[in-house]
Amino acid sequence: MVKIYLDAGHGGKDSGASGNGLLEKNVVLDIAKRVEAKLKNYKDVQVLQTRTTDIFLELSERTDKANQWGADVFVSFHCNSATDIVGKGFESFIYNASVTPETVAFQNVMHQEILRQIGANIVDRGKKRANFHVLRESNMKAILVENLFVSNPSDASLLKQTTFLDRLAQGYVTGLEKFFGLIKETRPPTIPSPTKDALYQVVAGTFADRDNAEAQVKKLAADGYKAFIQEKE
Repeated sequence: MVKIYLDAGHGGKDSGASGNGLLEKNVVLDIAKRVEAKLKNYKDVQVLQTRTTDIFLELSERTDKANQWGADVFVSFHCNSATDIVGKGFESFIYNASVTPETVAFQNVMHQEILRQIGANIVDRGKKRANFHVLRESNMKAILVENLFVSNPSDASLLKQTTFLDRLAQGYVTGLEKFFGLIKETRPPTIPSPTKDALYQVVAGTFADRDNAEAQVKKLAADGYKAFIQEKE
């Protein structure tokens, strides 16, 4: 069982970054919910979110919750902002001290798969390290991702598109799938139950020669099927 903790940054009284009609807290919650929904298609995966509504939590509450749950990985969702609207792009962070090869590998996979999903035109600001609380105080592999700049008009335009947000979420899921070797559930197709007393007609063929048509009727009758010939104009 893989336990994945999704941390939508900010919330409630803390709106995070804002710009171009967007609030960071809303964008990242949307992304986190999309990731959780997609992860439901995989076997042996449990998901816990910091928040599923617009509420405020202290940083310590976030990491305490993940640590107490015994998460295998901590993924923190954020959006960037800058006073200069030229600033744009995508970047990821891991803790800048006590870095393990496994955490580096996790960042490499996640960074690559997210960028692969959202397109070659997105500016790659790189894989970075920082002393952020959620990276430092979590007891598991942890990554913090800045999903574009709400302050940049072109980035903000993408973050307003549901199709882009869905691709972005898929990047997270594909990264998690590859790193942990997650396997999708295989579900049999759903066959609707026939309504009571429903009748279904089977057409066995169309023939230009009547003898062939009669031969087909006899064959079906021998197999226990009631058949008849209907002439077509």
